[in-house]
Amino acid sequence: MTTDGDAVGRPHADIRRIRPADTARMRALRLEMLADAPLAFLETLAEAAARPHTEYAARIAKVSTGTAQAQFVADPGGRLVGHIGGMAHPTEPRVTLLYAVYVTPAWRGSGLLAELVAATAAWSRECRRDELMLEVVVGNDRAYRAYQRLGFTDTGVRLSLIHS
Repeated sequence: MTTDGDAVGRPHADIRRIRPADTARMRALRLEMLADAPLAFLETLAEAAARPHTEYAARIAKVSTGTAQAQFVADPGGRLVGHIGGMAHPTEPRVTLLYAVYVTPAWRGSGLLAELVAATAAWSRECRRDELMLEVVVGNDRAYRAYQRLGFTDTGVRLSLIHS
């Protein structure tokens, strides 16, 4: 799956499952994610920056294969420009939970989010899970609207999370 360039000549990005060789580039993207949207993720920039490379590598190795959890990236051939994770819901066998969804600002509005979700949905269907679920931080209206455009519906459930 690829994103073809847009009218301003943006290069395409390959959408693919993350690989162990992506560890350094994924760490850089994770730090960007946390700097750009600190309330959208369940860890702080300082926590992520302090994590050793070996821990990033172990996490990526774990999600690069298998059916319980997967991560996909958008790779234009340099810095990674998008990420999405999916994991089997702990109590709903037909549901995949999406997490850590991110598109770098320069690529927003390019269709990349839809392709990342589509890649995760395809993996989810291969794993016999035909429903996707995600959470959006209240107040993140841009993300909320983007997910609505992709066909997600609001369940009305609101959770209080304390972010330290």
